[in-house]
Amino acid sequence: MEDNKELYDVTIIGGGPAGLFAAFYAGLREMKVKVIEAQDRLGGKVHVYPQKMIWDVGGMTPVTGSKLIEQMIEQGLTFDPTVELEQTITKMNKLDSQIFELETDQQKKHYSKTVVMAVGGGIIDPIKLDVDHASTFEDSNLFYSVQSLQDFKNKTILISGGGPSAVDWANELAPIAKKVLLIYRGDQLKGHEADVSKLTKNNVEYRTHTEITALLGDDQIREVTLLHNQTKQTEILSVDAVLVNHGYHRNHQLMNESGLRMDLKDNYFIKGNVLGESNIPGLYGAGDILSHDGKLHLIAGAFQDAANAVNGAKRYLDPEAQKVALVSSHNDRFKEKNKQYLYVK
Repeated sequence: MEDNKELYDVTIIGGGPAGLFAAFYAGLREMKVKVIEAQDRLGGKVHVYPQKMIWDVGGMTPVTGSKLIEQMIEQGLTFDPTVELEQTITKMNKLDSQIFELETDQQKKHYSKTVVMAVGGGIIDPIKLDVDHASTFEDSNLFYSVQSLQDFKNKTILISGGGPSAVDWANELAPIAKKVLLIYRGDQLKGHEADVSKLTKNNVEYRTHTEITALLGDDQIREVTLLHNQTKQTEILSVDAVLVNHGYHRNHQLMNESGLRMDLKDNYFIKGNVLGESNIPGLYGAGDILSHDGKLHLIAGAFQDAANAVNGAKRYLDPEAQKVALVSSHNDRFKEKNKQYLYVK
């Protein structure tokens, strides 16, 4: 077992929007910060939609997901937190000394006085298409996310999935594609009714009770075999690209073994409060992982969760500390940093 005995004021589990803003805000509060991210890059689930335009972050003009990731990372690293990538926390214990011991899937241990859980909704790893030889096409024209709209321009696209994301992508790609066909194995699409109505307006053909049973081609998919799971009839369809949106795997191990009180509706999410407090003193939630009655499921809401969690952690360590950080316009920590923005010619 490899131990990292260095002790941090706060360790943030997750490097998405909530985790990155928590790292920034904790640095602002002069805390010693570590970020542990399971993926090989920071940015979280925004990597699922790098080409989508994001309009609903306050004070920010429309920005692509990839640009938002770039800006969030720059902000999150402002105060030089320690960052550990490709490490998944599998166990969490609170030692007698009130120190959190965090163990990873690489048999490494990390130690922290407080913890902010910012692991999102656990939707980073997509559920793969369960069809023979599907993996052989992942480097050509089988997609689980849209990294570039140009990959689909003037092409015949088959989208498999019936949830909000699948419906959303069908509408998003329709204007640039030659043709979009959306299939779903269930009896009714689960997207928002307004978005489902747009499918017809955007000339998107969609079929229910339909699923992929085979991918045909050599270096790339040329045709797919479709099955109507009620009539058992099959059809072979020529396609240029296949986009699969069947949902995402969640890792419940840490949640199940941590002693955290979970949301009764979905046992994955932490049942906390608007201040990010969990049932474990010194452990806070932020972003999608946190459930409470006043929850705002927007990136803007993740930012507020992050600040609340960090403020709670700061006061947990020092009950005499101010409830919130000094605002940036009056904070001496930014005096030198401001010069690079104010005095650039």
